[in-house]
Amino acid sequence: MANERLTPETSGPERTVISVDAMGGDKGPVAVVAGLVDSLARNPDLHVLLHGDEAQLAPLLAREPALTGRVTLRHADRVVTMDDKPSQVMRHGQGTSMWATIDAVRDGEAGAAVSCGNTGALMAVSMLRLRKLPGVNRPAIACLWPSRSPGGFNVMLDVGADVKAEASDLLQYAIMGASYARNGLSLERPRVGLLNVGTEEHKGRAELKEALELLARNAEAGGYESVGFVEGLDIPSDRVDVIVTDGFTGNVALKTGEGTAKLISELLREAFGAGLLSKFAALLALNSLKRLQKRIDPRRVNGGVFLGLNGTVVKSHGGADATGVSAAVGLAYRLARAGFLERLAARVASAEAAGQDASPVETGAAKPAGSNPEE
Repeated sequence: MANERLTPETSGPERTVISVDAMGGDKGPVAVVAGLVDSLARNPDLHVLLHGDEAQLAPLLAREPALTGRVTLRHADRVVTMDDKPSQVMRHGQGTSMWATIDAVRDGEAGAAVSCGNTGALMAVSMLRLRKLPGVNRPAIACLWPSRSPGGFNVMLDVGADVKAEASDLLQYAIMGASYARNGLSLERPRVGLLNVGTEEHKGRAELKEALELLARNAEAGGYESVGFVEGLDIPSDRVDVIVTDGFTGNVALKTGEGTAKLISELLREAFGAGLLSKFAALLALNSLKRLQKRIDPRRVNGGVFLGLNGTVVKSHGGADATGVSAAVGLAYRLARAGFLERLAARVASAEAAGQDASPVETGAAKPAGSNPEE
């Protein structure tokens, strides 16, 4: 399977091809291959380009007959480690599995890419090889957050692509996040909120107040409903569908949520294992506990999507196990199959076109080259 090239016949409409970086994650290629077994079983028309060390991957693939004919192995000599600086990877990253994974999307061989590797390096390589969509100033990473909303999840961005964001960047995050919610969660008109220290309009930094006005003014063109400021307690609520914030705040919130979910799971396990009566109570509540565990398990919503690039890239958690990898690959598959990139580009262009006669403060970006309807 090594170095096999996909032809138009093997990458046509009857199959969806995803490019996967097998190296760089904390748990190594074993977890990635195990995740592929699960994801491929769930999606019959999914095919994978797998990039990494052939000496390590070939034996793992040989032990999984279900992957035969559905995984194409591409050998890559080098690996981007968690300690590598993004600037170094941009200059010397050719030949790594991460670089090859992104290039498969750039060359049109795959509809989306997945990597468990270094987040900063992955964003840097993605921006270098894929470039930004016209009109986008700063790409963002969007994640799905378990919530009380009817669909079960809210979208939050940015969660780590860039630690800072101007008011105009937050507006673009709102437009891109709304498009993601519209296509990924089937929400016709997503409700968008701006994360702040309170819901009152007089609270927050000056750039947040400016962004609040921009979000309200551009709601029609962006295809969303602006609900104003939201607080941290609203992130998992049913008051909002898309939470917009800068990458520093979003990443702290994301890691806090993951840690809290893990803590609750561990405390429940300790409580129900404390004694004979507790174990009996756990047995009676087994089904309810399993539903709760599934609902708060961060592995099942693993995968942050890079928004604003000329290609779909899903960043899996570095410590993802087989369940997490399967979730990230499944997300990439659904986005590629839905033509999400084309729809996102059309929405960004449409919103820019709607504001082309406004001042730069209102639009926050250059004039678009064109406009197309999204959904």
